[in-house]
Amino acid sequence: MRHFDVQIIGGAVLHDGSIAEMKTGEGKTLVSTLAAYLNALTGEGVHVVTVNDYLAQRDAEWMERVHRFLGLSVGLIQRGMIPEERRSNYRCDITYTNNSELGFDYLRDNLAANSEQLVMRWPKPFHFAIVDEVDSVLIDEGRNPLLISGEASKDVARYPVAAKVAELLVQGLHYTVELKNNSVELTEEGIALAEMALETNDLWDENDPWARFVMNALKAKEFYRRDVQYIVRNGKALIINELTGRVEEKRRWSEGIHQAVEAKEGLKIQADSVVVAQITYQSLFKLYPKLSGMTGTAKTEEKEFLKMFQMPVIEVPTNLPNIRVDLPIQSFATARGKWEYARQEVESMFRLGRPVLVGSTSVENSEYLSDLLKQQGIPHNVLNARPKYAAREAETVAQAGRKYAITISTNMAGRGTDIILGGNPKMLAKKIIEDRLLLLLTREALNVEVDDKTSSPKVLSEIKLGSSSLALLAKAALLAKYVGKAEGKSWTYQEAKSFFSESVEMSQSMNLKELQKLIDKQSAMYPLGPTVALTYLSVLKDCEVHCSNEGSEVKRLGGLHVIGTSLHESRRIDNQLRGRAGRQGDPGSTRFMVSLQDEMFQKFSFDTSWAVDLISRITNDEDMPIEGDAIVRQLLGLQISAEKYYFGIRKSLVEFDEVLEVQRKHVYDLRQSILTGANESCSQQIFQYMQAVVDEIIFGNVDPLKHPRYWSLDKLLKEFIAIAGKILDDLFAGISGDTLLKSIEELPELNSIDINNFYFPDLPKPPNLFRGIRRKSSSLKRWLAICSDDLTKNGRYRATTNLLRKYLGDILIASYLNVVQESRYDDVYMKEVERAVLVKTLDCFWRDHLINMNRLSSAVNVRSFGHRNPLEEYKIDGCRFFISMLSATRRLTVESLVQYWSSPMESQELFLS
Repeated sequence: MRHFDVQIIGGAVLHDGSIAEMKTGEGKTLVSTLAAYLNALTGEGVHVVTVNDYLAQRDAEWMERVHRFLGLSVGLIQRGMIPEERRSNYRCDITYTNNSELGFDYLRDNLAANSEQLVMRWPKPFHFAIVDEVDSVLIDEGRNPLLISGEASKDVARYPVAAKVAELLVQGLHYTVELKNNSVELTEEGIALAEMALETNDLWDENDPWARFVMNALKAKEFYRRDVQYIVRNGKALIINELTGRVEEKRRWSEGIHQAVEAKEGLKIQADSVVVAQITYQSLFKLYPKLSGMTGTAKTEEKEFLKMFQMPVIEVPTNLPNIRVDLPIQSFATARGKWEYARQEVESMFRLGRPVLVGSTSVENSEYLSDLLKQQGIPHNVLNARPKYAAREAETVAQAGRKYAITISTNMAGRGTDIILGGNPKMLAKKIIEDRLLLLLTREALNVEVDDKTSSPKVLSEIKLGSSSLALLAKAALLAKYVGKAEGKSWTYQEAKSFFSESVEMSQSMNLKELQKLIDKQSAMYPLGPTVALTYLSVLKDCEVHCSNEGSEVKRLGGLHVIGTSLHESRRIDNQLRGRAGRQGDPGSTRFMVSLQDEMFQKFSFDTSWAVDLISRITNDEDMPIEGDAIVRQLLGLQISAEKYYFGIRKSLVEFDEVLEVQRKHVYDLRQSILTGANESCSQQIFQYMQAVVDEIIFGNVDPLKHPRYWSLDKLLKEFIAIAGKILDDLFAGISGDTLLKSIEELPELNSIDINNFYFPDLPKPPNLFRGIRRKSSSLKRWLAICSDDLTKNGRYRATTNLLRKYLGDILIASYLNVVQESRYDDVYMKEVERAVLVKTLDCFWRDHLINMNRLSSAVNVRSFGHRNPLEEYKIDGCRFFISMLSATRRLTVESLVQYWSSPMESQELFLS
């Protein structure tokens, strides 16, 4: 493989930290190697980020030979990998991964209990990233934060009750629906009926809060539709990714929505969860000092990329001119008319022999059209989230460009496989090998229902294999029969599939002579792997000839015809579907159909009366399509309005998340410094905590503008001794506020004080533990920090206040060091305890802070009714919450450590369990 000139341009765009817009089939995977290799030479690591595990694995396997040849190591992150595997892969020069695995690894690293559990390259895990399908990752999935949750509320019994109440309520009478932002609002009648059904006086009663459950049940009823947003499989509600059409088994909706959906479907309800770590993709990728991206459709969102990420979108020209024909949009008065016309168009293309790809927005719609085609006896393939179709995705896409092939797909974005006219020879060759040999190795069938009623292989022309291919297949079949018997084990279906994938990979990395030598060498060991690899190469040649001939015929007929059965809210998604036709200079055509009953019109309250009048003036047949510039302009205007609306939502989310982003960075940086820093830095952190706690107590009771006699010295001493617990009881026995006041008044001039040995007259002297260069230096640094900070107000008694801060800080730190020494534990164990307490306390308060911030983000919207800016309110209160959280963290850490070393045997189980 060599780079075309336009691909080198794409590589330069990526290296420049921009987004390269390259059309489908222009070789983005190969382009990424240019920027990845160049930026990996620094040894700081490069991440190539794709949208799913399959694409990450495919790209890594395709491109690793290039990088290895050039002396770089290549890693791959996949779901299910253990930490050791992840760690070694992140240490490679170039790491292929998908966006969710990368995000969750970052969050898990920031929940790790010790440095041995970290998998990324700390302290600098991010250097340079190339994001494939960057618009999908940063824009489409930008609204969904990555969450790691822990179990929280046990209120699962309320969800089924709320679901029953939701069934009683009638839309329009008891509640109103806002499709645009997926919100519901109860009317007075609805509130009264719900309260009567639940036998409560107040839905919003703090002690018995039913409102959240009822609102979630109504949202599940109105906005979360089976076979559109989710499917039910094996007793579970599984989310369908609206961008890729795939099922996401590990993902759950938050804030009780998933439980409400489970209750609606009568499924077993999983307990509520509480967020313990969260980050949005925008915040995650902003952590990279240098970021770039590739996609086929980003120009329409260039303003957003520039505003949010300072990344321009550069259009890279195609290697060959694009000759695809985009036919005018057809409008229908009814959905029935649209689907009937789509069926007719598919049928007419089928009669010609042209391959057709039909894009639909949901499982429900794809199966509706499939049923219409079955009634006409038109063979076709369906590609959606159902297991019986998803299991055959590779085969379906491989055949989608063949003559007479009809494919109905929920979404082609992120499928990652080009539709090649005449068929994909590599995938077809692998299918032939598996069809002939798979059942000879395993008796286990694929554990999903497969729908054979839609597709008829008889329609597609049979691939003729040469005599050498047939002979090799016969030899491989004979070997396959004996391998199972000789090894005396039963192969699972997945093991057999993996074996064939490895054999195909072997054929790519070895030449014919090397394979034949391996077969001869292992003749006594049943060399099935090398034989399958050799067979694959022979079958591949036959497939290439067949696909080339059939591809030429399909081109003559007009190429792939793409039908869009509705317009998306973003022009970019429609362009992704269009881009499937006319790849690499091939002929092709596209046609979009839209009905005035489509969801987009209802969602944005689009006035369709003018269109209905126009159609009625032209024809009495409501199923007749209408084409025209006026309708296209109106539809385009609606899409632009929708794009602006969703951009506003994403912009608002980013602005809100920026508040949390700063706080998250502070907490995570602090956490990593505790985990990965030296023992001395851990001790310094504790000393800083102790000084900060002392400062808070002093500032709460002292005013530098007033004479010390007006200070609350008794209260100050009481709070100070309470922090230190038993270790100061004896030292400060008999010391009162009056004693402290007298001592302050007897202070000598500041310039005559030896700060290293300073203490107040008539007050306890700090234990003499500031011996040695390190501790003396630490004490002096604290004093310099106290003098230079602006925490103490300017006033006549500023110097006195600072001396009091230094003295009480010295007392607390020295007393702590004294009690730690008296415990007689070794240094390693002591640092373990300190790290564990620091990390666990920080985690505990950060978790609570996330809950408070999520509640705050919902609550501040109400303040807009009082003519207050919700974002400014969120920033102010969020900052106040954060300062309070850090203060509570410091205080509890100090109290816990002092308590632990005062009685280590009693506290051991509490802090280290």
